[in-house]
Amino acid sequence: MLKIEDVVSRYGRIEALHGVSLEVAEGEIVTLIGNNGAGKTTLMRVISGVQPKARGRIQFDGKDIDGLPAHARVARGIAQVPEARQVFAPLTVEDNLKLGAYRRRDPKNEDAIGHIYDLFPVLKERRASAAGNLSGGQQQMLAMGRALMSDPRLLLLDEPSMGLAPVLVDQIFDAVVSLRKRGVTVLLVEQNVSAALAIADRAYVIETGRIMFTGASDDLANDPRVREAYLGL
Repeated sequence: MLKIEDVVSRYGRIEALHGVSLEVAEGEIVTLIGNNGAGKTTLMRVISGVQPKARGRIQFDGKDIDGLPAHARVARGIAQVPEARQVFAPLTVEDNLKLGAYRRRDPKNEDAIGHIYDLFPVLKERRASAAGNLSGGQQQMLAMGRALMSDPRLLLLDEPSMGLAPVLVDQIFDAVVSLRKRGVTVLLVEQNVSAALAIADRAYVIETGRIMFTGASDDLANDPRVREAYLGL
């Protein structure tokens, strides 16, 4: 579904990605793991079209999307849940969800919102509340729900567990697994390496803007390099 070849991206003169290549097949959960500053978020932003690349190729469903602006990539079926949630704090939960559907041309927004409420029942309970009054975990659920309102085929999830209590982390990752069962492919950036590897099919390890190694999640979870560097074992 997604193929990235030799992607380079810079912030001014500083090169953040040094020839990154990866693939995500339809129906997979693939996780990208690495320390702060490794280039994970930059890569997600390049895929979604909000960060320019200096070189390389990005294909979605076998077609180049390099020249497409971010909103056109959403229309193609790519949605990103950004780091730190970034909900519209003054607006209600339901209005945040409706904004996520701005690219849709069908009349089924109410059905779509109903599916989000089925996935995250607490959002239905708080539907009239201002998003800024939600807890961190509820805001993460809202950010995911807002992205899902665009009816994506590929969901880019950037650090969904950041700052959340363990019980909420479990709920978020259960929701990711549920999404895969509904036909959504997921590329997951996550610092909670053990939780990410537990649900992902495959993983890539990125360090200082370069993919260092990749493999099946079970294999990487037992790889001494990963266990020492990211699992503290």
